[in-house]
Amino acid sequence: MFTGIIEDVGRIERIETIETGRTISIATTFASALSVDESVAVNGACLTVVDRTETTFTVNVIEETLDKTTLGTWTVGQAVNLERAMTLGHRLDGHLVQGHIDQTTEVLQVVQRGTEWRYTLRLPVGGKGFVIPVGSIALDGISLTIAQLTEDDLTVAIIPYTYEHTIIQSWTVGTRVNVEYDLIGKYVARQHRYAGASGP
Repeated sequence: MFTGIIEDVGRIERIETIETGRTISIATTFASALSVDESVAVNGACLTVVDRTETTFTVNVIEETLDKTTLGTWTVGQAVNLERAMTLGHRLDGHLVQGHIDQTTEVLQVVQRGTEWRYTLRLPVGGKGFVIPVGSIALDGISLTIAQLTEDDLTVAIIPYTYEHTIIQSWTVGTRVNVEYDLIGKYVARQHRYAGASGP
């Protein structure tokens, strides 16, 4: 489980195609603190550490993850958002994020207003039931609040700190982004959909 508060911006050092998908090595400042089998959210996708050095960690990415996320388009040298799994007893500064990507979408517009940046993204097909105005959403693993919502798109307002300490500053029109809807919202939507049905 994660919070959507980005801990570090890492960089992809190596990508290798294997029979079951890809092996990806990522450089980060907290590599030496990781252990094998630990979970790390990379651009919002929960991945398991299979190896590490003092400066990098390695993950295996299966075909299903490559198909459902933006991971299949990653290149060596690309910057990525990183967050280690949360621990019980710490403050939950963002919102509950599983690291299970629901869909991907694209940036439609980027506007700077003073020190604030506003990013408008296409609302994915089937996603309307999981978003509300001023609700939470994780985009590339970043816990964000929906500032504006229409039938076709959503807008998030980015403060300078988030802009400077995540890969959001690299987003441009057309950038593909991983989307994870609010966990509680998904349960509520499903319960409403199957209200009255008997059994689990």
